[in-house]
Amino acid sequence: MTPVTAARPWHRHLWPWIIIGILACSVALTLAMVTIAVTHPDNLVTDNYYEAGKGINRSLDRELLGQSLNLHARVALDELTGEVDVQLSGASQPETLVLNLISPTQPDKDRKVVLARTPSQPGRYVGQLADRVEGRRFVELLGVENAQTWRLFEEERIVPGQSLTLGDEPLQGAGGH
Repeated sequence: MTPVTAARPWHRHLWPWIIIGILACSVALTLAMVTIAVTHPDNLVTDNYYEAGKGINRSLDRELLGQSLNLHARVALDELTGEVDVQLSGASQPETLVLNLISPTQPDKDRKVVLARTPSQPGRYVGQLADRVEGRRFVELLGVENAQTWRLFEEERIVPGQSLTLGDEPLQGAGGH
C-alpha cells in the first residue's frame, strides 16, 4: 500500500492569500471612496430646481434693466496692489457697486468687492481685492437705480494686466422675455 501524504492546510497555499488580498484591497478602496464622498460633497448639484429657476428669471430681469439703462463697464484689476477700478457708463451712477468674481467650479475661490464712487471722476468706482484672481470667472456687477437692482453679467477669462469689458455682449436667453 502506498503511503498517503497529508494535504497542507489552506493557509499554507498561495492562491487563497491572493484572493483574500484582492478582496481586502477592494474593501479598503471602497471605504476610502465612501469617506471622500461623504467629507467632500458636490456643491454643483441643487436640490430645489424650482427655486433655482425663479432665481434665473430674477437675474434675467436685472440684466434686462441693465440693458435698458445702456450700461457698460470697464473693469481693471491691479494684481500688485489689489485695486479694482471700474469705469461705468450709462444711465445709472449709484453711490456703490458690488463686483462678484465667481468661480464656475470652486466656491471657495469666489470674491466679492464693494466699490465706492469717486467724487472727483464721475462713473469711476474703486475697491480693494484681498488676493490675486485669474482664470475663468463669471463676472457680475450689481448696482441699484430707482430701488431696482440692475446687473451686468458675463463669463470672462481674467488675465493679469488686461481689463474686462462688461455689457458688450448680447443677453443670452432673453429672446422669449
